[in-house]
Amino acid sequence: MKEPVVLQVDTNLVLKELEGSDAPSIFETIDTQREHLGKWLPFVEFTRELSDTEKYVESVIQAPKEKFEFVFCILKEGNFAGLIGFKDTDRQNLRSEMGYWLSEKYLKQGIITKSAKTLCTFAFEKMGMNRVQIRCAVANYSSKKIPQRLGFTFEGIEREGELLSGNTFTDLEVYSLLKSEFASESGTPT
Repeated sequence: MKEPVVLQVDTNLVLKELEGSDAPSIFETIDTQREHLGKWLPFVEFTRELSDTEKYVESVIQAPKEKFEFVFCILKEGNFAGLIGFKDTDRQNLRSEMGYWLSEKYLKQGIITKSAKTLCTFAFEKMGMNRVQIRCAVANYSSKKIPQRLGFTFEGIEREGELLSGNTFTDLEVYSLLKSEFASESGTPT
């Protein structure tokens, strides 16, 4: 069994690649924060039991190589704070989409901004990506501040791009960052 990838964000913040043993912490956070997380995350509605989260974690860990996605637990001082990772990676065109969510008690501490910056470095330097994309609901102001802070380029609106809980579609703002725009030494855009 391979060791999980661990990325040090700062002295108190670590990104640890998802493992089976993380399922209980993830489920407990979802189950106790349904209102907070469910507003923007459609999967919350379908995550009813620990087994639902265990199946998700297992699907990530056991994905075939060509479909494998890096997903990380965000750990603040060793405690589970949220998830961040990639989805819909296109290895032929060297692009991927980053997604993230955070437990309510860890909001407004710069955790996602710092974690996303670290993940951009990982995507460009370790995964060999050329483009990282982030899509956020137009009304999710906290989420869309992340790509804006990190120097991503706003590309436009994906109309009714995501189906939220309650069978409601939301428009998504699409942001991207290219490898050529990212300075790895400082971890900030050029």
